[in-house]
Amino acid sequence: MSNLKSVVEIFYNKCLTVNADTNTDQVLAQLLADDFKSKNAAGEKPKQALIGQIAFFWKIMPDMKWEIQETIEQGNQIVVRSLFSASPRGNFKGVECDGSKSFKTMAIDIHTIENGQIKQVYHCEEWDTAIEQLKN
Repeated sequence: MSNLKSVVEIFYNKCLTVNADTNTDQVLAQLLADDFKSKNAAGEKPKQALIGQIAFFWKIMPDMKWEIQETIEQGNQIVVRSLFSASPRGNFKGVECDGSKSFKTMAIDIHTIENGQIKQVYHCEEWDTAIEQLKN
């Protein structure tokens, strides 16, 4: 397994997938570069904003699970296609949820790794698919 793949596996398995063994603040503080940027069509977030978002997701989706389906590595970048699922509780992207409905959808991320840390990620999640599943 490449070093790049091991870095992103920690991100998906220990930080995005809820588990009893991980303190996400501590792991993300080490895993993400200080000048880390999370980018999508809506803009970009710095390291602390992503750490806060993941903590919020763990709270409202206590069964959240991300599964890597495919990786493509080139230079210091790794593309990850993943499936993720959860049963949200509370207001989730404008939908009131009680944990009785779940979703499963896909994401594609391009991670740039430098010095063993994630420096940048471009990401695209199918949130509309998730919302449709929760509404039905």
